[in-house]
Amino acid sequence: MAIVGAGDYIGAEIAKKFASEGFHVHLGRRGGDKLQFPILETTDRVFHKVWQMACFAGFVTGREAARIILPRKRGKIFFTGATAGLRGGAGYAAFASAKFGIRAVAQSMTRELWPSNIHVAHLIIDAGVDTQWVREIIGSARAPKRSTISSPTN
Repeated sequence: MAIVGAGDYIGAEIAKKFASEGFHVHLGRRGGDKLQFPILETTDRVFHKVWQMACFAGFVTGREAARIILPRKRGKIFFTGATAGLRGGAGYAAFASAKFGIRAVAQSMTRELWPSNIHVAHLIIDAGVDTQWVREIIGSARAPKRSTISSPTN
């Protein structure tokens, strides 16, 4: 099994689960900054780079997986996405368009490969993953707000 996009959270947890069930798991991931770019600050280069990483790389990976799986006449290819693949959000023009695109790639592959008993799916996974970072965010949101009271000076 190959998991491409195996980040610290969802991808890593999927890999651990399959490995615990006895599957041989191969992981791939990219580095990168946060994907939130305000539209007026999103350069052509950034938009294209995000599309390359989130859509084009998924297409190439899916195509190569299909080449390996097709002779076996059975197999599964899963693409994971987020709500961004269904609707865009403020600050996510590049990321949302790439996620829309990979969803379309998965749907097209589904229709082309199902006669060969190859199942292709696009899975929307929107959830907080139990990580230290998420626990810190939740903890800080629940922490009582401290106010400072200052007295007027004369």
